Amino acid sequence: MAITYEDIRSNAEIRTYIAQADASLVALGFTEHSFAHVTKCAETASWLLLSLGYDEHQAELAKIAGFMHDIGNVVNRNDHAQSGAVMAFRILDKLGMDPADVAVVITAIGYHDDKTAFPVNAVAAALLLADKTDVRRSRVRNRDTIRFDIHDRVNYAVERSDLSLDTQARTVTLSLAINTEVCAVMDYFEIFLERMLLCRKAAEFFGLTFKLDINGSTLL
Repeated sequence: MAITYEDIRSNAEIRTYIAQADASLVALGFTEHSFAHVTKCAETASWLLLSLGYDEHQAELAKIAGFMHDIGNVVNRNDHAQSGAVMAFRILDKLGMDPADVAVVITAIGYHDDKTAFPVNAVAAALLLADKTDVRRSRVRNRDTIRFDIHDRVNYAVERSDLSLDTQARTVTLSLAINTEVCAVMDYFEIFLERMLLCRKAAEFFGLTFKLDINGSTLL
């Protein structure tokens, strides 16, 4: 049975898990992981695959994986990629998705968390790039926290964030405008270096070079 992104995006069960997962992260003091984040990840992952010549079906699976990738946070932040993959398997199997498609989606979800992430297939690689490059001011819920929480301070300092793909030069570039009065560029690396290295691995899966541009200077 063909399950579409719109089926997933409008599914009440899935939306409940995403909302409750984000509510738990609010209590823990994390940045926004709700519908804005997962929708952005879904759209970015799909755009990357289509731009790289993958077919509509792969792009649709990337959208589904992107939208569902953080549902495991409803169980616990720790190992949320693995619990999310198990949850996604149950949901997608119940909806009647083809097992081959289920396998692609749950693999991408299961391999997206920083500590265990790896671009094991095209959808996983696209999801990694989409997820790890979602740095933006609007993810900070309470600007008071930027005084003492470096994650919030770094996200709040990002006034502009763009991910671009140059298929001719074979590069994918994250361009950031960081307000250095809010945080130093070094603070960004302190928090996100591991994620940038994951982006490099994901880019290499596609035969691309990952570049990081901050305030007009290429740093990776």
